[in-house]
Amino acid sequence: MVEAAGYILRITSNFWVDHVFDMAIYYTNLHRTWRAGQMIIFTHKTESGDSVVGYGVIEGACQQNELAEEERFEPEKWETALVFRYVLKFEKPLSIRETFLKEPKFRGRYAHGLSVTQEQIDSILNRAEMPSRRKQNLQNS
Repeated sequence: MVEAAGYILRITSNFWVDHVFDMAIYYTNLHRTWRAGQMIIFTHKTESGDSVVGYGVIEGACQQNELAEEERFEPEKWETALVFRYVLKFEKPLSIRETFLKEPKFRGRYAHGLSVTQEQIDSILNRAEMPSRRKQNLQNS
């Protein structure tokens, strides 16, 4: 079996979108083989419909009891916290209708937790608008 280059994860609310991109942690009950270096593509329902809102690279995965008290969120049921090396939020969300996720077999809940290839990740990142600070860093290189 081929190891996944990454996964698609859905963020359910604006609160959690802010949390993921501010704290670089995503809480999940999904059972996957999470590995450092894997890329996570984040989706969220926006004003224009389901969209890709950003991505992150996993640094590690921790069980709930392995995190410091201030990193835990008790109201939500979760088993694993994905801790990210970095996360980047797109300036403008990318509609899933502009990606391979537009296929009916990937709609809605079927996309959450979907393993993706490096080619699929690249196809999304090539269409997305990266944050200004990243563009500035690339121009200064």
